[in-house]
Amino acid sequence: MTACNSMKAPATADVAVSQAAVENASQADGTEFAPADMQAAREKLALAKKALAAKDYKAATDYANQAQADAKLAQAKAGSAKAQSISATLQEDIRVLRAELERAGSQ
Repeated sequence: MTACNSMKAPATADVAVSQAAVENASQADGTEFAPADMQAAREKLALAKKALAAKDYKAATDYANQAQADAKLAQAKAGSAKAQSISATLQEDIRVLRAELERAGSQ
């Protein structure tokens, strides 16, 4: 019984950390830019919570860690997609400015 209780606190903490990671990824537009990864993170978080409720602390920790990894991946993909979008916008702005400079120079 003591071994079981000693695993409860870390498993509970892992689930809480994973919950925060999923929320952070969602706020970082992970759902928009990495929907499959966000879905996987949410599903694994739900499994972690279910395992925690069933007092299967090892499974809870395993699912929580997987959920956290999926959430971090979704957040990274969202950040990358946003950066690429900003880069593309800047490149287009530069192209337009160059065209205007060439037109002004040829007049």
